[in-house]
Amino acid sequence: MRLNKHIAESGFCSRREADRLIAERRVTVNGQPAGIGTQVGEGDQVRVDGRPLVRRPAGGTRRHVYIALNKPVGVTCTTEASVKGNIVDFVGHERRIFPIGRLDKDSEGLILLTSNGDIVNEILRAENAKEKEYLVAVNHPVTDAFLRGMARGGIPMHGQLTLPCRTSRLGKFGFRIVLTQGLNRQIRLMAAHFGYRVKRLVRVRIVNIALGHLKPGQWRNLTDAELRGLLPHRSDF
Repeated sequence: MRLNKHIAESGFCSRREADRLIAERRVTVNGQPAGIGTQVGEGDQVRVDGRPLVRRPAGGTRRHVYIALNKPVGVTCTTEASVKGNIVDFVGHERRIFPIGRLDKDSEGLILLTSNGDIVNEILRAENAKEKEYLVAVNHPVTDAFLRGMARGGIPMHGQLTLPCRTSRLGKFGFRIVLTQGLNRQIRLMAAHFGYRVKRLVRVRIVNIALGHLKPGQWRNLTDAELRGLLPHRSDF
């Protein structure tokens, strides 16, 4: 197996990120610096920055894959292979996977992907009952009036009104927002309604699943507890 695929399938990072690590001479195989195209087999010891690469198990009896990715800016949440920088190619998973919902190209942070097409629709249908938390940096000082306006809801967007949400200040130019809607570019359009421009937007939580210490480009398999919290009415994963 090619080294970049081996690293990606371990859950350490995407195949593209693995290529970058290899090119930077940060990966060794059996103690020797690896190169692009290096092949690895069973029993070979792969290290990244001197640390052994450990495969992250997805759970003993699961039929499907469920992963959390820290999506970098520039990756597009589509399964269309013709779109350069699409999220499926970025992850490079051995299974056919789909993003659950979206995170626009200019935004970063937590997004879930799965090989189980049934739960994609199930989660999206119930999206207005599921919290999503974001950290946002803007171009003007955050005021109490701005936070109240964002939280109050009622902003016209895509032919409907935004629902009430929760907001709190994070420094002079930042705020936290927790939504239960998932309208296209919602936070950016809400901020623009009050004369603000979003400079950085990071999603850090979806329901009970947190971004945690995942670095941009890295992904991990969801735990059984996370799946039960995300899909409480299911027992077959």
